[in-house]
Amino acid sequence: MTTALTVRNATKIFGAQTALDHVSIDVEPGEVRALVGQNGCGKSTLIKILAGFHAPEPGTEVEVDGEVLALEDPVASEAIGLRFVHQDLGLVPNLDAVDNMALGNGYDTNGAKTIRWRKERKHAREALEALGYDIDVRRPVGELQMSERTAIAIARAMAGRGAAPKMLILDEPTANLPDAEAQRLYKLVRRVSDSGVAVLFVSHHFDEVFEMASSVTVLRDGKHIITRPVEGLTEEELIEHVVGRKMEEHNKANADAREHGPEVIVMKDVAGGSVLGMDLTVHRGEVVGVAGITGSGREVVAGLVFGGRERTGEITVDGKVLPENRPDISIERNVALVPAERHANASIMEQTLRENITIVDPGRHMTAGFLRRRPERADVKDWLGKLSVKPGETEYTMTQLSGGNQQKVVLARWLRQEPSVLVLDEPTQGVDVGAKADIHTLVDEAAAQGAAVLVCSTDHEELVRVCDRVVIMRKGRLAETLRGDEISADNITAATIGRDTSDPAA
Repeated sequence: MTTALTVRNATKIFGAQTALDHVSIDVEPGEVRALVGQNGCGKSTLIKILAGFHAPEPGTEVEVDGEVLALEDPVASEAIGLRFVHQDLGLVPNLDAVDNMALGNGYDTNGAKTIRWRKERKHAREALEALGYDIDVRRPVGELQMSERTAIAIARAMAGRGAAPKMLILDEPTANLPDAEAQRLYKLVRRVSDSGVAVLFVSHHFDEVFEMASSVTVLRDGKHIITRPVEGLTEEELIEHVVGRKMEEHNKANADAREHGPEVIVMKDVAGGSVLGMDLTVHRGEVVGVAGITGSGREVVAGLVFGGRERTGEITVDGKVLPENRPDISIERNVALVPAERHANASIMEQTLRENITIVDPGRHMTAGFLRRRPERADVKDWLGKLSVKPGETEYTMTQLSGGNQQKVVLARWLRQEPSVLVLDEPTQGVDVGAKADIHTLVDEAAAQGAAVLVCSTDHEELVRVCDRVVIMRKGRLAETLRGDEISADNITAATIGRDTSDPAA
């Protein structure tokens, strides 16, 4: 049988860094292959070579269904049958499914160059129905669930008007999906593979590797480490292949044994966005998690606390009222926010690591109106070292770092301020298992130093790992609280979908 994808000796060098080092893989038709590894291991570089974005080093060879791929040519990738769905999906929120599916593909027109709208709507409906989705194709995609938006992006890739698809490549397909919606995506991927199309998907979530994939390829430091069937593989073995060592187990402190200080955050009848009314208190040295499905209110809590959203009700920090829509005052009151979308809301990607870290207090190293660059660089260099940011060069730009290291830079910005309140929204979204463990340790340390920490996350294992208490949002309100031994991934999942696991408590 001809392989769907054959890669031989894929190599890419950026200056002094070898991003890919003679990587070879084969993927069969209809196979679902997971591609995993830490941030910076070469996954994105390999995908960009396949997409024609990067020119690899001489000696790199790629074949799709037995046909040689012309490298460094995006049109050739499309024509040969490679299809890509990137993490941001590439959708325009205020356009409907019909218009979004036409992006890159164009519309069907008559002789007068008038769009055949009836045919276009039929084409969109049929493409989505083939994937098991019944979506109103005239509705703006910004109003749809994340799993439905992902389905539209996949339908667009699969229903291109060029060559028949041979391989679908998904980059972090469930990064923005709660568990219930992720299950729908798993079924969608199975439909694609059942049609004979190979699927290669990048993931940092090992549960979906075991759920979706029949095989897994591990990259580390630009090298191919192993490709093997998922069957018979344990999560511990996979982690060891990815990081190159056994991970130390963390003994989670019981909430009843951890000492907490006085109240820091007090929320009274807070409402805004999908939050209809919320009362919550967080103490100094306490880590409180916020869980809930999309639309429950969980996704807007961080912005409400930081002052980035309109709201009613009252929020106080150390007894002082935080006004709405005034993040500047929140910063003055020593409140820090790491938002979910770091590229859009937390990073200046073309600026240096130094500038991204010192942006919240540029005056710290000012004397008589002049910036003292040497102590500023030394200060930032120290923080990059503390958080194990790689590469730890102060004058590198954010674009030169992997996702996990970008997240550490955002954390460094705020931890450097020694915040009274640290609000984290999806803190490890899109980061690898090693960086995730590092970030969790930083959360522990922030709480140990007296910060009140609020973690909003759809990663239930993460909440189990870091939280003393987990509050459950349902239909815009705090519905339940889990403490101590009640905090488990299964209990959190059950509570978010409406099955009580304990008595509601604030």
